[in-house]
Amino acid sequence: MKSLLDHIYSPNELRQLKRSDLSQVSAELREFILDTLSVKPGHLGAGLGVVELTVALHYFYDTPEDLLIWDVGHQCYPHKILTGRKKQFDTLRQLNGISGFPTSEESEFDAFGTGHSSTSVSAITGMAIADQMLGKSNKHIAVIGDASIVSGMALEGLNHLGSTDLDVLIILNDNSIGIDPSVGALKEHFFHLENGGQHSVFEDFGFHYKGVIDGHNFEELFSAFEELESIKKPKILHIKTVKGKGYANAEADQVKWHSPGLFNKATGEISKTLQSKISFQEIFGETMSELMRQNEKITAITPAMLTGSNLVKSKLEFPNRVLDVGIAEQHSVTLAAGMATQGIIPYLAIYSTFLQRAYDQVIHDVALQNLPVVFCIDRAGIVGTDGATHHGYFDVSFLRSIPNMIVSAPMDEKDFRNLLFTAQFADAPFSIRFPKGNTEVEVLESDFNRIEIGKAEELKSGKEVAILTFGTIGNRIQKILYQIESERLFAERSRSIGHYKFIFCKPLDEDLLDEIFNQYKTIISFEDGILSGGFGDAILEYASEKEFKGKIIRKAYPDEFIGHGSVEELEKQIGLDEESILEFLLNLEP
Repeated sequence: MKSLLDHIYSPNELRQLKRSDLSQVSAELREFILDTLSVKPGHLGAGLGVVELTVALHYFYDTPEDLLIWDVGHQCYPHKILTGRKKQFDTLRQLNGISGFPTSEESEFDAFGTGHSSTSVSAITGMAIADQMLGKSNKHIAVIGDASIVSGMALEGLNHLGSTDLDVLIILNDNSIGIDPSVGALKEHFFHLENGGQHSVFEDFGFHYKGVIDGHNFEELFSAFEELESIKKPKILHIKTVKGKGYANAEADQVKWHSPGLFNKATGEISKTLQSKISFQEIFGETMSELMRQNEKITAITPAMLTGSNLVKSKLEFPNRVLDVGIAEQHSVTLAAGMATQGIIPYLAIYSTFLQRAYDQVIHDVALQNLPVVFCIDRAGIVGTDGATHHGYFDVSFLRSIPNMIVSAPMDEKDFRNLLFTAQFADAPFSIRFPKGNTEVEVLESDFNRIEIGKAEELKSGKEVAILTFGTIGNRIQKILYQIESERLFAERSRSIGHYKFIFCKPLDEDLLDEIFNQYKTIISFEDGILSGGFGDAILEYASEKEFKGKIIRKAYPDEFIGHGSVEELEKQIGLDEESILEFLLNLEP
């Protein structure tokens, strides 16, 4: 059979086809996605689930003149292929390749960047208001799926949009799952509507509601689009889809196939990396279970990241003490605050880049009341191929400025377990940031040690240059210093450099810093976060107070948004890989 997808370079070619051809286009699109993602890993299940919807939208509407938003953005793979990026699709999520999310810089078809979820309703409402003011007659469509509708921001957007006369179409892609299965009352309401319920909550918001229809059926989709064209007010089309549609393995295990990594398309076998080292995420999950066995007041909370934060086993063992609240970061923080007022010890497992969405709650609901909530900040630092929307490097800077907040980061797995153990005894908000990826060990130590809050440690003494590290980058510095020490040629340089491990950025170990200021002429700080306002700035501020006369050099992430690529490629790009740091230290003039 002659390929149709081979001749589609934009929606213009798609629209030249007969509607009867669209099923073939969809089948070819699925195969193209599977062929590519089996060797170039990415988000698989979500894209497979919206193939028919994507084809129908670009066939029926005049994109990019008609504005289309995808929310969550990882549903956008079929959209990217149909909108001029088919030839570049095998560069997906790679350095200098196309992004795994919609980004307006990449294409005029990406109306709005949606790396995070639940922003589409607000954004499309703003676009529709602006176009109305400008006298434009283009259409406005937002697809919101993968459980994004439950977020407070999505509901805020619906509340506003429903009170207007704007001709905006919201397509609710209801597949009952985000990364993990959906939770909450709205999920139950959608199930009720799917099974013949007559009244939709969206009608109470002021929307014209149509649903539930089969999101994989072109006849039903086009019939709905045509019917809704005559409705000149806010409207919601509720479609039911299957995440992973068209690939049996992905349909059968939607959690595993959300983003499976490398896999064999024919057999469905997912490649396993031969890695014996234990990841920080595994340590977190195992340690949380241990702590919950020891202290019945400890509770874990996650905003829809149960699997990502390795809390599934803890949830099975403590079903009432591990709470998944769905994509609701703000709610998760204030929920934790409420629990803390009653003597419970909440550990909130939240990605760094998602904590940004709840900054007000961290300040007003937790820190202002000095409540002992433990913020377990996952995916801190560069995370790799997800790119700018998912790198977690602002948390140290924005947390350090908040009164009462303890800001910590382990250098290694032992520090991490001890910080998690220590946090339960704190009488203040306590943040622990940790990266995505593996530690240096294969077996965990079984014991815990309570850490003195604010205490730093000398790892290596020196004469002229003091390296101060915060976070796991300290391990890299240790390796580099060992390499320098082992080379006889660099013996003098080795003796000149000292290394100090700071587990706490706030409070700082000022007593040790006083000793360092007295002993060294040059101080270098290293951290896995943004330069502005970070650990290095904390050292600089204290040095200014103490009128330190020497030189201070800060090494951290630059004042820019870092793109996508492997962690190693990106660290090299910003000069924080081992080779770059070694060269810097050897060429340093103390």
